[in-house]
Amino acid sequence: MHDFQYKNNTLYCEDLPVATVAEAVGTPFYLYSAATLTRHFTAFDRAFASIPHLTCFAVKSCANIAILRLFANLGGGADIVSEGELFRARAAGIDPQKIVYSGVGKTAVEIRAALKAGILMLNVESEQELAVIQTEAAALGLKAPVSFRVNPDVDPRTHAYISTGLAKNKFGIPIGDALRVYLAAQKLPNITIKGVSCHIGSQLIQVSPFVESLVKLKSFIAQLAEQGIAITHLDLGGGLGIRYNDEEPPEPDEYARAIKMELADLDCTLILEPGRVLVGNAGVLITKVLYTKEGLKKFIIVDAGMNDLARPSLYNAFHLIQAVERQDQEQTVADVVGPICETGDFLARERLLPQVTAGDLLAVMSAGAYGFSMSSNYNSRPRVAEVLVHGDGFHLIRARETKESLIQGESIPEFLGKHGA
Repeated sequence: MHDFQYKNNTLYCEDLPVATVAEAVGTPFYLYSAATLTRHFTAFDRAFASIPHLTCFAVKSCANIAILRLFANLGGGADIVSEGELFRARAAGIDPQKIVYSGVGKTAVEIRAALKAGILMLNVESEQELAVIQTEAAALGLKAPVSFRVNPDVDPRTHAYISTGLAKNKFGIPIGDALRVYLAAQKLPNITIKGVSCHIGSQLIQVSPFVESLVKLKSFIAQLAEQGIAITHLDLGGGLGIRYNDEEPPEPDEYARAIKMELADLDCTLILEPGRVLVGNAGVLITKVLYTKEGLKKFIIVDAGMNDLARPSLYNAFHLIQAVERQDQEQTVADVVGPICETGDFLARERLLPQVTAGDLLAVMSAGAYGFSMSSNYNSRPRVAEVLVHGDGFHLIRARETKESLIQGESIPEFLGKHGA
């Protein structure tokens, strides 16, 4: 459920007409609903209220510090994968003891920053990474709190690019090797073992892969206990999917029931890393029609491109596209394409859409996750604005980039001569 609804054929975000925001900030822009974000976090977190747990939002899915603060105010933490995300989480006021650091390629500098910040734990993905953590912790005179990301070799039944729990994926330590790695870590003087971590993929629409992973992890935790290694935290990652088109993903309550049933005999704090399920349907991309043209097929050319929303080009992902001002006009089959100089620059292909003309506004739905966070400056296009609606008012939470920002940090060597604009 989300708060983008039509009232008298005009699309609203909560109690505010979307067109009002477009007139104020220009297009394209990302638009988020504070009410939807709050409801989604609350529904997910309350589903696990009966057991010790920590809900750490996956910052990579939507990294704006206003949204991170909203979740922090609701008691949430952060799942981060870079020093930049650590900086964002701290800037948003998230308690370091509610931050877990994942990622397969942490640098020594990033590890050092995380240890200095006093985060809850680092999710270690390789033996070589463990050695770097030991070195950095020793240099700081600290004991590094760690969990190991175990790869359970479970098929998440999702897109190949967002599958992370199979043996052929780059993530984690194979479950067959994990006991040896834990025993080695137990002997390191600057390492404190806190947990076991697992993340099998994104946009999962079935509960069974989560349960299959958890069954394997429980058996592994029992092996650790036999070796005198007590686990206080179990990080199950994120990955719960949302409805983009005709998917029927489980509700948080159904997901939680299955997880809690398997956890009944484990005495540890559960860490969850939801991302898409909290923000995906809480955000939309608003774009304006520039032109239409017809040849062998019809094209609707808009001012948002693959640099603004990469998912259709990258994953051939489906996003529902709706007119901001709905009318009873005829529908037509068309491609919605952007201004980028790539044939792969599209938001939809062969889609049945209402007839539109230049100046009309379109809403690309379910764009809150991996929308702005994956955007770029390709074709030297400034990244778009982000706006948060609260009731009948809106807040600009990220200003549109300027042309000047595009060349910030660049310079022309003296031997090339002076330049001017």
